[in-house]
Amino acid sequence: MGKVYLTKRLEFSASHRYHNDAWDEARNRQVFGASNRAPGHGHNYLLEVTVGGSVSEDTGMVVNLFELIGTLGKPTICAVNGHCLAGSLGIALACDLIVAKEGAGFGTPEINVGLFPFMIMALIYRNVPRKTANQMLLLGERMTADEARAAGIVNRVVPADEFDGAVAEWAAGLAKKSPVVMKLGKDAMWRQMDMPLMDALDYLRAQLTIELSTEDAIEGVTAFFEKREPEWKGR
Repeated sequence: MGKVYLTKRLEFSASHRYHNDAWDEARNRQVFGASNRAPGHGHNYLLEVTVGGSVSEDTGMVVNLFELIGTLGKPTICAVNGHCLAGSLGIALACDLIVAKEGAGFGTPEINVGLFPFMIMALIYRNVPRKTANQMLLLGERMTADEARAAGIVNRVVPADEFDGAVAEWAAGLAKKSPVVMKLGKDAMWRQMDMPLMDALDYLRAQLTIELSTEDAIEGVTAFFEKREPEWKGR
């Protein structure tokens, strides 16, 4: 599993190159993750998401990053080890799963300094109930990890000594799935998100037909009836 290190001090042009190169590499991996821990020994960081250029450059980078995460074709895990505020919260919400350490904090404090979280608003409204989103955006209050889980932002909150193990457990579980079926599913999750109901059902029916024609779908059903682990072909 690759990890993303969030920092605040590099020029946009450099960070833009980093995330494009890293994403090319990540497309060949089964699981891609994000972390807000500082880099250290044993960590494999594929990219650094940075803020430091002009407003138009930084906001353009954010939009590109949200799209890249959504269209990567891999499941993404965000491991939150500290404060996850403002733009960092948007990146977290763009990921599929969020594991938070006890003591982590979440929120959109921009309104408290005379700003508004325009760029991440779209992701917030797609992840949490409307009234909760309104409260976050208008009051700028911080949430604890447990409050974020109750709001639907976080999937799992774990104690500090279980944090790395919990992230690794989910990453290993995701990596065991069929890569071709995972990509089909992830692509469908992204494309059908804002479709009208009947359009979504028509599209998903076509994706089901494609899925059932894959070797991995046949192998999965066969392995189930033979009571053994599947051996994925990736096609």
